[in-house]
Amino acid sequence: MDRRSFLRSVPAAAAAVSLGSPKTASMAGARANQEPDSPEPFQLDYAPSSGQFRQSAGKNLNGIESYLAQVEWSYEHGFRSWEDNTMKSRSVEDQNKIASKMEQLGMRMGVFVANFGTAFQPQTFTSGKKEALENFLNDLRDSVEVAKRVNAKWMTIVLGTRDPSLPIGYQHANAIEMLRRGAEIFEPHNLTMVMEPLNPINHPDMYLAHSDHAYMLCKAVRSPAVKILFDIYHQAISEGDLWRNIERCWDETPYFQIGDNPGRKEPYTGEVNFNELFRRIHAKGFQGILGMEHGTSQGGLEGERKLLAAYRRADQF
Repeated sequence: MDRRSFLRSVPAAAAAVSLGSPKTASMAGARANQEPDSPEPFQLDYAPSSGQFRQSAGKNLNGIESYLAQVEWSYEHGFRSWEDNTMKSRSVEDQNKIASKMEQLGMRMGVFVANFGTAFQPQTFTSGKKEALENFLNDLRDSVEVAKRVNAKWMTIVLGTRDPSLPIGYQHANAIEMLRRGAEIFEPHNLTMVMEPLNPINHPDMYLAHSDHAYMLCKAVRSPAVKILFDIYHQAISEGDLWRNIERCWDETPYFQIGDNPGRKEPYTGEVNFNELFRRIHAKGFQGILGMEHGTSQGGLEGERKLLAAYRRADQF
């Protein structure tokens, strides 16, 4: 089961045949011929976000009308979840409209950023300062209300930068205490904050960059309200060896985000073998959401069709 990398050197079709039964291979072959515009649901629960299918859904639409049209278009093309990092910044009226549309379609809401206002401030989790703690807890209290409104379960949190004035053990202790206090707010509502490690190229000096660090924090906090968001793009840069690291922290990882490396674009624009990676995630019975947190390699309507085709290809296993 172990592999050291997910590079594109192994053809996806060969992997599907060699790793599956004749029946499985036949089913994979049928899916391989499936058109990108197929209405059939994907095998894994990929979640687009606003802007990725704007022109496909109606290029002359704007504002909330465009947003809702994109949600519906995504459902009609096989997606069953939706993601919106900036949900907290939207009006209550728009949040209610989005929730109503998704409920009508039977779609799940993916993550939004719970501590959007403080996520990238210096030493948010590491300094032990009372002001940082109170700001974080206030962010979470506000997020509970948004989550109720839009039927969200998972919310991203970012843990800020390291504190060079403190030895690392004290920084860990401060972060653990903040997460425990945050868990007290989320637990009664059955909500989960998912910590996102960020790579040091795009986000230098962040306190949390590796999955093993996030795993340690989960085990220290011991709460169903504190888990890991495993972002494939970030971890391809920070640590590589994707599958081994996913397996190691599997029991604390209810949510993934997607982006190829380099470039943070759709699958098959970089080095990651998404067919094999998704096949293994699916084989372990993953029931969560995989957020499409990336750009597109091509603009316009053709770029959106390329994006959809990439996910149909990646979902062939």
